[in-house]
Amino acid sequence: MKALGRHILAEFFECDADILNDRERIEMYMKRAALESGATIVTSTFHEFNPHGVSGVVVIAESHLAIHTWPEYRYAAVDVFTCGDTVDPWVAAQALQEYLKAGKVTTVEMARGELKLDGVLHHKPVEVAEVTTAST
Repeated sequence: MKALGRHILAEFFECDADILNDRERIEMYMKRAALESGATIVTSTFHEFNPHGVSGVVVIAESHLAIHTWPEYRYAAVDVFTCGDTVDPWVAAQALQEYLKAGKVTTVEMARGELKLDGVLHHKPVEVAEVTTAST
């Protein structure tokens, strides 16, 4: 089986609460982690909640990085989803662990889009007929 992407679900505990409540820093760290992993940033959007917390996403050409923070619990939930072979999602996850000053981290990696193909798995657009022919 070949997979279109890798998806890391990370839980960051014992983080710096001030960082988790700072929308600008969270956005900067998420973008930096994306670039360090080899990703190409397309766009990003982040929102700061009142009285606390930040949610945001960095859309990358290879998929996305997303975060939701709970400063009052010193906790952040992070998704790093990458497609193709040029981006390493673990680099982004490890960078975010450092940036958020997480004391404890748990992670799960999932293969996304597992396909049974005899030929090459394309991560860029190809003709539909070519993909159909390869899988029959």
